[in-house]
Amino acid sequence: MEETVLLVIVLLLPLTASLVVTQVNPYHALVMRGILGAIAALIYALFGAADVALTEALVGTMLSITLYAIAVRSSLSMRLGVLEGSPVLDASTSAARQLLQQVRKGLQPQHMRLELAAYASPETLAAALRDREVHSIALEPTSETTGYRLITRVPRLQAILAQQTIVSEVIAA
Repeated sequence: MEETVLLVIVLLLPLTASLVVTQVNPYHALVMRGILGAIAALIYALFGAADVALTEALVGTMLSITLYAIAVRSSLSMRLGVLEGSPVLDASTSAARQLLQQVRKGLQPQHMRLELAAYASPETLAAALRDREVHSIALEPTSETTGYRLITRVPRLQAILAQQTIVSEVIAA
């Protein structure tokens, strides 16, 4: 009976490892990594290596998950620069709501989130894009345009947002 339980637990290790690798959503991979660490710690404990099990539980599971969560959280966001007082900041117009909805819809399959950053003038907004403080900027509609112009410096974001047909321009990074 004990051998069967041990065999099942040992077989869970490669199964869980393959699930970590195949996850598309990074947050699901994070959960799977925690399960993988817990199974490894359990195996070490069952084999009598309590010190290794404790190290695996603390460092291999808890610390790595914490660091990975921080990395995932900070890397899966798109910073959109807008002018202070812009309707985009509070979605006060239908054009602004439509822009935000389209951007979020484009980012959602990639498990990304949208962060808005306000700038005081068009010059500081352009400088923020040039200095890589933001990934994209939203320019207000003009008399020649019907909607917001979205300019991005990141080709991958341009490809993602082009599927929503909302990126009007890409500048060199």
